Amino acid sequence: MIGIDHKRLEAQLTFFREIDKLKQVFRQTLLLDGSRVENDAEHSWHLAMMVLTFIDYAPTPDMDIAKVLKLVILHDLVEIDAGDVYTYDDFDAEEKRQKEQACADRVFNILPKDQADELMTLWHEYEAKETPEALFAGAMDKLQPFLHNYYVDHNSWRLHDVPKKRVIEKMSIIKKGAPKLWELTMQLINEADAAGLFADSVDTTIPKAG
Repeated sequence: MIGIDHKRLEAQLTFFREIDKLKQVFRQTLLLDGSRVENDAEHSWHLAMMVLTFIDYAPTPDMDIAKVLKLVILHDLVEIDAGDVYTYDDFDAEEKRQKEQACADRVFNILPKDQADELMTLWHEYEAKETPEALFAGAMDKLQPFLHNYYVDHNSWRLHDVPKKRVIEKMSIIKKGAPKLWELTMQLINEADAAGLFADSVDTTIPKAG
């Protein structure tokens, strides 16, 4: 192959093979038909489609949608080594950060340096949640499993005894990242509460799984 940097191409092919492992990292979120939990690769695809679908609700009109798409499809690559942490669990945030940073160092640096540096910079931007793009990406990342929990009867809120207050706390990034969707979020939370989907819901008419 004339004109091809074979060393660079081999690194890119190695990265291609490595990130396939994301398909084997399973989350707590059930598919909408309730048949099984989703994996991280499916989650990342769904987030990318949400960005395209819900771009009207971005916090600024001049949103860099290409950057948002990059943020949502790469941010969970660190879970190849670190694994998924259920957002409503109590966990050591610093330990989680260290594990994910170690994975970022390993996986991103499979690539040629210019590409590795770009992915690392984007991942740190996502984690910092300071730019409009990172806030919108973070809001979509929280909204996606939230909607799954709302639409699936035997959802992970019930399976893990998650109280309403905890859900509101975790969804609060939507107020900054997609503020136009906050009213909808609270409406759905209140509807879920009325349907008995939280650990502290008064109405528990839906039989709890297990």
